[in-house]
Amino acid sequence: MNMAAQKNLLWGEVRRNEPMARHTSWRAGGSADRAYVPVDLEDMRLFLASLPRHEPVYVVGLGSNLLVRDGGLRGTVIFTHGALKEIRSEGNAIYAEAGVPSPKLARFAAMHELVGAEFMAGIPGTIGGALVMNAGCYGGEAWGIVESVTTLDRTGQLRQRTPANYEIGYRTVKLRDGGEEWFAAARFKLPPGDGVKSRATIKQLLERRIATQPLNIPNAGSVFRNPPNDHAARLIEACGLKGSALGGAMISEKHANFIVNTGHARAADIETLIETAHSAVQEKFGIDLEREVRIIGEAA
Repeated sequence: MNMAAQKNLLWGEVRRNEPMARHTSWRAGGSADRAYVPVDLEDMRLFLASLPRHEPVYVVGLGSNLLVRDGGLRGTVIFTHGALKEIRSEGNAIYAEAGVPSPKLARFAAMHELVGAEFMAGIPGTIGGALVMNAGCYGGEAWGIVESVTTLDRTGQLRQRTPANYEIGYRTVKLRDGGEEWFAAARFKLPPGDGVKSRATIKQLLERRIATQPLNIPNAGSVFRNPPNDHAARLIEACGLKGSALGGAMISEKHANFIVNTGHARAADIETLIETAHSAVQEKFGIDLEREVRIIGEAA
């Protein structure tokens, strides 16, 4: 085997000026100066360790909760989906790497007669993203079933952590001792149960999601967190903003807490509608809605 072929087996792919619209569920936004597609966790670890400490690094899964501004990103983006993909059962637990889609965890658990992860089928994104924001739906939250996590820092060091190492709240997760780390994997502790019933529950949840959310149009899920004892969608709709459009972006007529890309939307269009909804709700109800979606990059 020649050295070039051997290298392709060992190392991931470096891309320059990578369009981030290809890697976000909104299908909008600028390009990253550099992107890296690792082959596995060990490759990602070595790549991180090789980067200059001053260089900005962004770790992206399916980009289902992300808006990249039209001016793009300076620094390096690392894509985990398709790379950190290992999932396996470990008794009454499941080990899943950060690039595994959340719905796959729900189905995998049910197939192994483990219950309690059904709600993960309704989370559009990867395990890594679900851990970052304590994603949840239908009464469940990601960290409610986490036993431990594996993290990765800028030096390429792997650490084992437990929920006790984090401040965990509604759609928020913060490492207690600070520092810059990314989730590489998690171990989910689940009780044994009826896999057939679990799969039926998953099917019902997905049918409910399809019926209530604009899944046939590019979107990033819920834009805002629900305030206590209320729903962001209700507040936005009460402001008369359902169907409001700017360029190719529109506040969904099906679910007011979703902004959809109806075709060729700019990130700036989406961000302006986010600000419009936030301002309208604050003015009408005095409620300061908090974003669920992450906005990064530079304006065009």
